[in-house]
Amino acid sequence: MTDATTCPQCHSEHAYQDGALWVCPECGHEWSGDAASAAAADDDASIRDANGNVLADGDSVIVIKDLKVKGSSSVVKGGTKVRNIRLQEASDGHNIACKIDGIGQMNLKSEFVRKA
Repeated sequence: MTDATTCPQCHSEHAYQDGALWVCPECGHEWSGDAASAAAADDDASIRDANGNVLADGDSVIVIKDLKVKGSSSVVKGGTKVRNIRLQEASDGHNIACKIDGIGQMNLKSEFVRKA
């Protein structure tokens, strides 16, 4: 079967078309055939913030919650604006390299920032 006829949520092959939508009888998920191909193209290696916006090198971000600095008694307060970020590939999830005023060089997880 093609990707449009398999459920993107539970990968069931028993999906059927109902008008313009595809429906999965096993999990109840509904999608359009175009949305499945768009989701696959959108699932690239881009790094996204907590709201789902794509981040790029040189962007400014805002920390959304207080973050403890490992090995120090310092805390990065929520609402801190970080300028000129650099994106990096990291297996531990810390995919943003930046310099924070008063603290110095740090790596942040993209799930704890939003694009400014």
